[in-house]
Amino acid sequence: MNFTGVNRTDGCLSYTCPERSVSTAVYVLLYVCAAAVVLLTVCGNLLIIISVCHFKQLHTPTNMLILSLAVSDCLVGVCVMPVALIWMIESCWIFRTLYCICYLLAAYFLTGSSIYNVALIAVDRYFALSNPFLYTKAVSVETMCFVVLCDWFILLSYTVALQYFNLPFVNMLTCPGDCFLLLDEVWSLVDLLVTFVFPCAVIIIFYTLVFIIAKKHATAIRELNAQTRTQTSKNMTDSMRSERKAAKVLSILVSVFLACLFPYFVYTLLGNVITLEFETFQKVLILLYLNSAINPVIYALFYPWFRRCVKLILTFQIFNTDSALMNVL
Repeated sequence: MNFTGVNRTDGCLSYTCPERSVSTAVYVLLYVCAAAVVLLTVCGNLLIIISVCHFKQLHTPTNMLILSLAVSDCLVGVCVMPVALIWMIESCWIFRTLYCICYLLAAYFLTGSSIYNVALIAVDRYFALSNPFLYTKAVSVETMCFVVLCDWFILLSYTVALQYFNLPFVNMLTCPGDCFLLLDEVWSLVDLLVTFVFPCAVIIIFYTLVFIIAKKHATAIRELNAQTRTQTSKNMTDSMRSERKAAKVLSILVSVFLACLFPYFVYTLLGNVITLEFETFQKVLILLYLNSAINPVIYALFYPWFRRCVKLILTFQIFNTDSALMNVL
């Protein structure tokens, strides 16, 4: 995630932020909208975290990945999004240099974590659909938790290394109104490959394979229904339909994710060739962070279990005895 090639129209040499050009009413409205977005992001993802952690029926390998994605999205809402929205509204970085470094560390790490969580979900769905029996035997909740922890540890190590080797190039040190991590050509290429090219290639390739398998399953379901109506056939049909539905919902999640991701990296690539306006770049950056607020909405629209869990949580039924054993599927 390289910030090279971004141009501030208000200049970089000034040590004071530019005066606001909007009325007080609009200014207050912007902060109210920003607070609403942050609240939606944090509360929506907290509902997912509580649901998956509390209800035993949701303790599945795939849901561990969804939990990991919700945790990273929730932390984006807590640590990254408020600062980014204030930065955008004020058109100037109003915090200290140390806070800028912490913000960049959190932004790079949590954004990368979200990207790799979606990539792992794509791999998981392909494995579950292509080899369901092997998947059941080989992949447990404990195994998936270990994979998630390794993923977070590797990404944190990479982010710390990125910050360490490029810390002298934090733009706050020479331009107090901005907070950028300026990468040289080598680190720009490395970061592009690690945080964009590789995970996106995994997502696109494996979901293409998932769609192919889902199409084959649809054909198999029609053939089973046409040939026999036995209980075994019904159970197999229901299982295949369930897997196809899960793949469809997750494909929507991935499509929205890529729609929020691509503009940012397109602008990042263009920033190495042409000079981009700072305000436009900020909007694209905010779009990337807004994906963390959109994911819970997708779950609410397409996952019946999530709607049931939210109802139980908001009505405080999770505090009842043995509520963790309630049927939410």
